[in-house]
Formats: sequence, C-alpha cells, structure tokens
Amino acid sequence: MMKRLIPTFNRVLVQKIVQPTKTDAGILLPEKSAKLNSGKVIAVGPGSRDRDGKLIPASVKEGDTVLLPEYGGTQVKLGEHEYHLFRDDDILGTLHE
Repeated sequence: MMKRLIPTFNRVLVQKIVQPTKTDAGILLPEKSAKLNSGKVIAVGPGSRDRDGKLIPASVKEGDTVLLPEYGGTQVKLGEHEYHLFRDDDILGTLHE
C-alpha cells in the first residue's frame, strides 16, 4: 500500500535534488563544486490563517523547484523515498530556468 502525506497548515513537502557526482564523460566532481541545496515541491498544505481568520495560501505550488536552507526541516521516509517537511516561511526562494 502506497502512503501519501498531505501537509497541514503552511507546511511544504519537498524531495531534495541530488547533484551529480560525475559528469557525462566520467569526470568526478569535487564535493563542494556548485553545491546548491534545492528540491522539488511534492505537496503543499492549504496555508496558515491570520488574526482575522483569513486563509494565507502558501507561496509555492506543487512541481516548483525551491532553494532550501542548509539546516532545518523534518526528515520523512515514505517507502523507499526520503522527503523533508519545511514551513513555507523557511523556503528561501524558487528557482527558474
């Protein structure tokens, strides 16, 4: 049975993007070369509420590529896959090509 996690409030479920360790030609890349802590948004909660009870939606949507802080988030393992839960406020920005 496949489990699906749906975040609550302003939480965002992210699957981190693993940077390649070698090029297509087989050259090994150093560990610190252009290391970018990014991930793909898998699921987004409905958002948080302000003092008046109005819903404030999350600033990202499913499928976005986001820049993540170096530390933080909650690690979640579902089946063979590893995900991280972040608050919408913790996400540093979205990445576009």
